[in-house]
Amino acid sequence: MPRNFLRLDNFTPDDLRGLLNESLRLKAYPYGETPLAGKSIGILFAKASTRTRVAFEVGIHQFGGKAISLNPGDIQISRGESLSDTAKVLSRYIDGMVVRAGDQSVIEELADAATVPVINALTDKFHPCQAVADFAALLEKKGNLEDMKLTYIGDGNNVANSLIIGAAMLGIDMHVASPEGYRPENDVLETATTIIKETGGKITVGSDPKEAAKEADAIYTDVWTSMGQEEEAGRRIEAFAGYTVNDAIMAVAKSDCVAMHCLPAHRGEEITASVIDGPRSIVWDQAEFKLHAQKAIMKMTMGDEN
Repeated sequence: MPRNFLRLDNFTPDDLRGLLNESLRLKAYPYGETPLAGKSIGILFAKASTRTRVAFEVGIHQFGGKAISLNPGDIQISRGESLSDTAKVLSRYIDGMVVRAGDQSVIEELADAATVPVINALTDKFHPCQAVADFAALLEKKGNLEDMKLTYIGDGNNVANSLIIGAAMLGIDMHVASPEGYRPENDVLETATTIIKETGGKITVGSDPKEAAKEADAIYTDVWTSMGQEEEAGRRIEAFAGYTVNDAIMAVAKSDCVAMHCLPAHRGEEITASVIDGPRSIVWDQAEFKLHAQKAIMKMTMGDEN
C-alpha cells in the first residue's frame, strides 16, 4: 500500500518528530540528495497557492524529480470523470500526487483509489504540510518543544485543526482562543484528547485572547476569512473584533515569545504590521520551512526506499 500523507494523526508521534528533524537537516544540507530521481509527481491544485505549490515544485526539482501540473480545468475531472477513475489512471503514469482540494473527502477518495502516494497540500479540514513546517520553525527557534505553550488566536480553521493534532502528538500545551461559532471542530478536539492520553500534551479552548496569550512561548494566527469564505468576510470581521494579534497581546506573553502566521496576511485584521514585521516574528522562517518540510514529507512517502 502507498504511504499517503493525508492528516498528521495517520502517523505516530515519532514519525512527526522524525519529519521535524529531517526538515532541519534538509535546511542545512538542501542539495546532494535525489530520492525522486527519475520520478514524476503530479501537482493537482483546485485552489490557489503561493508557498505550498512553489515549495513542492522546487523541492521536487531539488530532489531530482519532475513536477507535472494537473490543472483541474485541463483534465477530465472538469468534465465529470470520477475521482476514483482519475486516480487509477494517473497511478499508471506518475509516481505520486500532491493535491490541494476543498473537502477532505476528495483527498481521501483519491488516495483510496490511487496506487501511488498522495500528499494533502490543503483541504478545508486540514493543512498538515503547514503544521510540519510550523513545528520545524519552532524547533529551530526554540531548540526543543518540551514544556512549550503554543497559543492560537483566531478562526478554528484547517490550519488550527492540524496544529491541534500536531501539538497533541508532540506533547505541547496548546491554547486556542476563538469566538463562539468559530472554534475548532469537535471531532478534531476529540482526536487530540485521545492522543494526549499517551503524549502528556494539553489542549485548552476558550474565547479570551489575552488569557490564552499569557506566558505563551509562541502566538499563532491566521486569516479570519479563508478561501471559499469570501461571502462571509463582513460577518467574520465583526465576529473577530478583539482577536487581532497586536503589541498588547504580545506583551502578556513571555519576553521571548515569537509571533507566527502561515500567510497570506491581512495586516490590521488578524495581525498588526508592528507584530508581523517586528523582531519577534518568525513568519518568514515558517514560509521557508514549507520547502524543507515538504521535501521531508516527499522523501518519507515517495522517496527511493518507498
